[in-house]
Amino acid sequence: MALNYLSRGTLAKLARPSGLQLARYATVNSAKTRVTALPNGFTIATEENPAVKTATVGVWVNSGSRSETAKDNGSAHFLEHMAFKGTSARTQHDIELLIENMGAHLNAYTSREQTVYYAKAFEKDVPQAVEVLSDILQNSTLNDAAIERERDVILREQEEVEKVMEEVVFDHLHATAFQNSPLGYTILGPRENILSITKKDLQQYISRNYTADRMVLVGAGGIKHDDLVKLAEKHFGSLKTGESPVALATRKDAPPRFWGSDIRVRNDDIPQAHIALAVEGVGWTHPSYFSMLTLQALIGNWDRSLGAPNNVSSRLSQIVSKNGLANSFMSFNTSYNDTGLWGIYLTSENVTRLDDLVHFTLKEWARLSTSVTEAEVERAKQQLKASLLLNLDGTTAVAEDIGRQILTHGKRMEPAEVAAAVDAVDTETVRK
Repeated sequence: MALNYLSRGTLAKLARPSGLQLARYATVNSAKTRVTALPNGFTIATEENPAVKTATVGVWVNSGSRSETAKDNGSAHFLEHMAFKGTSARTQHDIELLIENMGAHLNAYTSREQTVYYAKAFEKDVPQAVEVLSDILQNSTLNDAAIERERDVILREQEEVEKVMEEVVFDHLHATAFQNSPLGYTILGPRENILSITKKDLQQYISRNYTADRMVLVGAGGIKHDDLVKLAEKHFGSLKTGESPVALATRKDAPPRFWGSDIRVRNDDIPQAHIALAVEGVGWTHPSYFSMLTLQALIGNWDRSLGAPNNVSSRLSQIVSKNGLANSFMSFNTSYNDTGLWGIYLTSENVTRLDDLVHFTLKEWARLSTSVTEAEVERAKQQLKASLLLNLDGTTAVAEDIGRQILTHGKRMEPAEVAAAVDAVDTETVRK
């Protein structure tokens, strides 16, 4: 799989759940995560930290752009925007004023497989925050006038996204790797859908996907598990279950076919090339998941603008730095429920030597399957464990980690489990 895009911008920072930066599972000193399920299938998961006087609470919905059709692609993201525009009990102004009076923060985001609504608040305000989350998720009015106003907002957002070449390249990469599959859809949806999505479309999407068996209420920080369970029973206990409910992490979508292909979008007015090379990766629960992360760590990341001539732990960085082949590169491992993308994203202003850049990249990939050394693998494993176990900081990061794992695994891996899984990767496993 190869994708080549000539870009006018500089390399943007990664803003998606892939790569070591976001492939996080637990902190070294994390407390035990407790999980409870209500009779309707609604799940509650918490990690209490009595020393913290704030908490992050949020609802993780097992639904994103992958749950859409070609006709309603963009609905999940559109709903994210509409959630804060008013409910049957509160106007948009009421919601904003309530959150401000608490000194809290309310936010949301959409990915290909998940939609998240969360609040960060003082410990004493957690009950109010949960009530607000329940209200916007179950009682949004989806006012026609607000929908029309939000179209313009989303279109402007789309224009901004299209200026970030990294985002453009990864959207193209998904579209070609997962052709004829919802996993290949963009999160924002095509312009024609943004202009045509109706209140009925949004209501139908909610009816199909915002069901109790597809949701997890997560709490992290100054919050007691039993207290959050009681709040969930009060505010989400009557939420309907889907027509064909299944336990979290056991839902099976139609597996997408991976298509090997090559896309090139040329614009001679743009001086820098953005290139993505990828092969089919593995899902979150695949036995080779940690092996793929180790491979990602072996390739590593490099950026010429940071000032260092090369990254001594990455052979590829030494090659591209010495020969002036690239401005930067970033290895990535993007996982989904049943598949993924493993590869590298490169930028280069040396557009006359792109073939050399691709050649040496693929040569380094091939070397990993034949002659990678034990020392290299051990170094990559240590870097990986440091990233997986030490990079979570704050209640919001912990809540995100819990929510993602409950949806994808049905449980949260303890630090010892994570360390053991990485330690189990050996040189022979990497070569395979």
